[in-house]
Amino acid sequence: MTTLVGSCSCGDVKVAVRGLPLRIGICHCTDCRHESGSAFTFYAVWPASEFETTGQTREFRGRSFCPNCGSRLFSADEQEAEIKLGILSDAPTPLKPTYELWVKRRESWLAPIAGAEQFDEDRT
Repeated sequence: MTTLVGSCSCGDVKVAVRGLPLRIGICHCTDCRHESGSAFTFYAVWPASEFETTGQTREFRGRSFCPNCGSRLFSADEQEAEIKLGILSDAPTPLKPTYELWVKRRESWLAPIAGAEQFDEDRT
């Protein structure tokens, strides 16, 4: 079984996910733009049982980050863990988005991802 690992910028928080994600996406919503400081967020969702983390995190609106360096890392509950893919150690990843959310907020200069399902807002 494949394991992907990553960490925050300072290395105090580490994450690992096993197996294939349930889904891989990009989101252009206002919250994701604010959180990432970029035009979108690239993430994947795994079953919570396939997710591990070590180190101390803080949370804002359900999103965990490193209190030392401020890196945004993941959102997790009892069922699923959504990992910010930019924190993974190996880049580029073999993971390709299968959908895009909030495309009505996508920058006009950014092309849709070929083959990815497009949603004006959230998935329905």
